[in-house]
Amino acid sequence: MAFFRGKLGNLVPTAKWDDLWKSQHDRAFMVAGAAKADLLADLAEAVDKAIAEGETLQDFRKRFAEIVDRRGWHGWTGEATRAGRAWRTRIIYQTNLATSYAAGRLAQLKEAGFKLWIYRHSRAEHPRLQHLAWDGLTLPADHPFWQTHYPPSGWGCRCRVVGADGPKSAARLGGKPGYTAPPAGWDAIDPKTGEQVGIDKGWGYMPGATVVDTVRALARKTVAWPYELAKAYMGGVPEDVRDALALAVRSQPETGEAVRRYAQAALAGRSVDPYRTMGLLTTAEAETIAAMTGVDAIRREMYDWAVDASTVRKVRKDHGDDAAEAMQGQTGVVVEDYALLPRIIAEADRIEYGGMSDVGRPVVRVVKRIGEMEYWAVFEVRGRRRMLALQTMWIRGRPPIIRP
Repeated sequence: MAFFRGKLGNLVPTAKWDDLWKSQHDRAFMVAGAAKADLLADLAEAVDKAIAEGETLQDFRKRFAEIVDRRGWHGWTGEATRAGRAWRTRIIYQTNLATSYAAGRLAQLKEAGFKLWIYRHSRAEHPRLQHLAWDGLTLPADHPFWQTHYPPSGWGCRCRVVGADGPKSAARLGGKPGYTAPPAGWDAIDPKTGEQVGIDKGWGYMPGATVVDTVRALARKTVAWPYELAKAYMGGVPEDVRDALALAVRSQPETGEAVRRYAQAALAGRSVDPYRTMGLLTTAEAETIAAMTGVDAIRREMYDWAVDASTVRKVRKDHGDDAAEAMQGQTGVVVEDYALLPRIIAEADRIEYGGMSDVGRPVVRVVKRIGEMEYWAVFEVRGRRRMLALQTMWIRGRPPIIRP
């Protein structure tokens, strides 16, 4: 997670897969052929979900299809056929996961200071014979072999490296006694690929090697922000990229669904996190809200939109009785309405100052009409938490009566 999120500040538009070469991928995110900032941000957010939450390939494919449809991305390699789409989504998913896990493992190996590293084959059903031949190879951590052969070493490669303090522990972890030197000719160049034999073109490098210290530092920050998506990594990201990522978070259907699940769990009395984030404020949102509330820190610091469990329960008490709401020309708030909150924020018809809350904090009202209904979401500025937290919510209007 730390490795991948460290790349979010550098979303690179590209035409071909090799526009970024080897270790350049340590510091930048790309999807070959994706050139628009909003498209790249959406794809980066989808990959972040896959890495951080362990999404399956099928989950990722659904998200990918929704993104390319919404952003109107056409002409990408693989689009024309079902098999091509399956191949392309698998490449994006597996490549990003494999290199991120490998970079994280590298940071762990360096942190632990293991003297010996052991190459372990993935035991794939259809193995690369050269990779299988390296299984059990045990070398010093600083051996030049690892600079080019640290896995993954090709498309779809799932080999890995484990660390050991000495020969006995290496043997217990799959190291083969006596297999302590690379095979003769290990560094010979294959003229077809320009890489050492057994390594795919462009894969002869150590993923994460150029950012090991950064990854270790970012990994520690993860603990400080348990409920926020990537907020610990956004401080050094350019504003335009940060805005694109913030909008990408809100535009993903899963974000709204996650808010709905959070509200459902809170109403059921289940244990939930103190807050559920809906992504950072954009620069424009921060400027507008800082001006209307007088809280200048919103301009200077990163605030996010959030929901907390106590507010969800309060909304049910105040605006959840549909019969009572109908007497005022309103509709009772149900748990499904929480799924709309990211959209209400992202596509707000207006944001207006709402005065002060009962505890003396500024509030803003976000209003969005969807069909016959007008949604009002009131957010309280919480400076200590650096967030705009939902304070209440109601719905003006009634759904149309469908007559037989």
